[in-house]
Amino acid sequence: MVTATPCCALPRPEAPPPSALVLPSGWCFVASPDVTLLQSARAAGIRLPSSCRNGTCRACICQLLQGEIRYRMEWPGLSREEKLEGWVLPCVAYPVADIVLAAPAAERNEG
Repeated sequence: MVTATPCCALPRPEAPPPSALVLPSGWCFVASPDVTLLQSARAAGIRLPSSCRNGTCRACICQLLQGEIRYRMEWPGLSREEKLEGWVLPCVAYPVADIVLAAPAAERNEG
């Protein structure tokens, strides 16, 4: 008799972290699901505009063109309509999957 191991008991390869593409620059970075998009971008040498880093000032607002993000809690910085139009706050947004952001004010850190 052959005994099968349930699929859930087999070791699973760890999925790679999501990637982020910033347009119009074409810059890419690894976007860890446990780190905000703003922090992941900075770690990769990409500076997105920011100020408060808590989702209230809206300095970092940009548009999510593709992919999915999550917030750990509802943030007052975006209206329902803005969320439906794809606007996100990278300072408090965490990637769920690969994303494409329209962030024309993004800059590359020198050094």
